[in-house]
Amino acid sequence: MTARSQRLPSYALFAALLSAAGLPIYIHAPKFFVDEYGVSLAALGAVLFGLRLLDVVQDPLLGRLSEALRHQRGLAVGIAAAIMAIAMFGLFAVNPLGSPLIWFGAMLTLVFSAFSFLTICFYAQGVAKADLMPGKGHLELARWRETGALLGICVASVTPVGLGIWLDAPFAGFAAGFIVLALAAVWSMRGEWRDADLPTSTGFATVLRDPIARTLLLIALFNAAPVAVSSTLFLFYVEIALEAPGFEGPLLLLFFLSAAVAAPFWGLVAERFGGKRVLLLAMVLGIAAFGGALFLGPGDVWLFVIVCAASGAVLGADMTLLPALFATRMAKISPSAAIGFGLWSFVSKFTLALAAVALLPLLEGAGLQSGSGKSPQEAVQLLIWLYAGVPCMLKLIAIALLGSVKEIGDS
Repeated sequence: MTARSQRLPSYALFAALLSAAGLPIYIHAPKFFVDEYGVSLAALGAVLFGLRLLDVVQDPLLGRLSEALRHQRGLAVGIAAAIMAIAMFGLFAVNPLGSPLIWFGAMLTLVFSAFSFLTICFYAQGVAKADLMPGKGHLELARWRETGALLGICVASVTPVGLGIWLDAPFAGFAAGFIVLALAAVWSMRGEWRDADLPTSTGFATVLRDPIARTLLLIALFNAAPVAVSSTLFLFYVEIALEAPGFEGPLLLLFFLSAAVAAPFWGLVAERFGGKRVLLLAMVLGIAAFGGALFLGPGDVWLFVIVCAASGAVLGADMTLLPALFATRMAKISPSAAIGFGLWSFVSKFTLALAAVALLPLLEGAGLQSGSGKSPQEAVQLLIWLYAGVPCMLKLIAIALLGSVKEIGDS
């Protein structure tokens, strides 16, 4: 059976939609509201962290809601996608109705709530889908899904920068394009939500009692944190540390495009040698590749090109193999997987918010200036250390945790 007959391209397109509403928002939204409305970095970081505190309660409940609506998921997904698309348009294309900070929080609440629900439904459906596929279905589906996700990140990360060449309001153009993508993705997946008779979930306790599932969730926390840190600070690093304004878009595209190109390769290698072994190798290579950013400074754009290409390629393994390992475990202990991926969604988003609330106030307190302002050297050095040093330390913890897991299925 071919990938097209299994409708795996539809999973790639839907993953692209979700990824466009995830990481790129953390890249663009804070700087957009700083530049357009003068909102402080510390205030934006606090709002982002507050939204993640909401997720402590919300994401597990959304997992239960996804489970309760498992026989009407097509309709539920359509409604959630519409809410997410409209809120994205409100965030970037509508002037704030009142306080920009409150508007920022309100629109992101809608975007991230819908994003969480859609992510939970999508990954839970993927577990059921992979179980019906021949061979190592979880890794094959992960190759398509995560490659689509990375391509979605590529497009969403650079589109506002590219549109800025032709449009006076590039972020409004990005929001309009997101609506088109949402319509296409929902239409493409319209028949998939009914493909399997989804089993009833066994609840949070089953997931949290399982030592392997708990460890994988902890690994996800420490492994996602480096991406969260570097993504939150990427635009500031290029503009201030490298003194290369205008290069942000091409460098972002190179980073995520390298990940997208490499993701299928990592999946194929993992099918042969095992997901855990290959993921460990990729994590070590990630530290070696990204650590180079610690030693760069003004004018080192071309050296940073090498860092972006190498670390992006390694990111393809992180984003493909770890979700596949978790999905494989969920298939064994909690077949509907909605509850498990409710926890997974929370862990993934929490790292982004924690990075924002921890790092942005630190940099503002050190005197970091975005735009035309001149930052003191101490603030620039702090930026470089937070951008490149902290992620490498967090990755070491993730490596140690993954190495401690004695048995993980790779199918």
